[in-house]
Amino acid sequence: MPVYKDSRKGTWAVRYKRKDVNGEWRYIQKRGFTSPKDAAAWERKTRFRRADETDLPFGRFVEEVYLPAIRPRLKPDTAIGKEGAVKRKLIPVFGDKPIRSISRRDILDWQTEMLQAVNPGTGKPYARSYIQSLHSQLSAILNFAKTHYRLPGNPAAEVGNVKAPAKEMGFWTEEEYRRFAEVMMEEPLYYYCFELLFWTGIREGELLALMTSDFNLDAKTLSISKTFYHLKGRDYETSPKTAQGVRTISLPDFLSDEISDYIRLLYNPSPDERIFPTTKGCLQRALARGAKKAGLKPIRIHDLRHSHVSMLLEHGFTPLAVAQRVGHKAIDITYRYAHLSDSVQQDIAHKLSETEKNQED
Repeated sequence: MPVYKDSRKGTWAVRYKRKDVNGEWRYIQKRGFTSPKDAAAWERKTRFRRADETDLPFGRFVEEVYLPAIRPRLKPDTAIGKEGAVKRKLIPVFGDKPIRSISRRDILDWQTEMLQAVNPGTGKPYARSYIQSLHSQLSAILNFAKTHYRLPGNPAAEVGNVKAPAKEMGFWTEEEYRRFAEVMMEEPLYYYCFELLFWTGIREGELLALMTSDFNLDAKTLSISKTFYHLKGRDYETSPKTAQGVRTISLPDFLSDEISDYIRLLYNPSPDERIFPTTKGCLQRALARGAKKAGLKPIRIHDLRHSHVSMLLEHGFTPLAVAQRVGHKAIDITYRYAHLSDSVQQDIAHKLSETEKNQED
């Protein structure tokens, strides 16, 4: 333990070894601390401040340097998710290994082990997308050490991530959604939630944050400026996912009328009170109930947003206009949401057939 009590003076001191720039070991020492806590804080600060200090154990670096540095820069749900993944899957493997001794072979072996492992919760192999996410976390940590603590390189970036098939996102056509909406009229709260989700393309967190003050029903607009989520027993309200998420959405006439009807059903709503008192889990369960009743394939809540984007692109709106409406950071994201419905596929095949027929004539 580098912290010890100086019995002669009754204070606390620190003494530890580190390698200098020439690779030779030498002692670093400081006395006169009034408590062991102060001494330990100084020891951590000086160890991690040194540009040549790259022999820190991975676990300690993550816990005492990396996470404290990035935590204030992340939203609570993102920070908790990142910490959980790192502590469950990376620290048990690399925790005692000095940062600079983590090699490409170490990372390749870890990838191989994860690809062959079985998730104890499901009894199935880990999804490659999950392994990709873990590798990205590892690479981010090593890149942080490279940028701020002169780690010679980032072996995770050199090895590269595992390959995973692109996720197929579900969606409903406009006709399918109308069938779903008809059965959801039996559950008014969720009916109005799904109407907003499908016809505006807003995110579920943005929906749950909505208040009466966000609507201008005379102008038939909806202002998006925040997102809501419940995490570990606490409610959080933060800014939208991206800077482009702060936006004003024009509502179709019928939807503006429906929201007016819904707000009139509420008992004396406060302008700063959430008008949809539900959760993401309840929304997903309601979606599954309605899909089953309507005889539709099950989709996720986020797929309603995907459906909205696909519908607008199919109706001929430009990717730029759609991106601005739904708050995408870049137009290429909007393109990834675009799926061709069966009817469009049939139209394409028909036009190609006509082209070939004309050539023969």
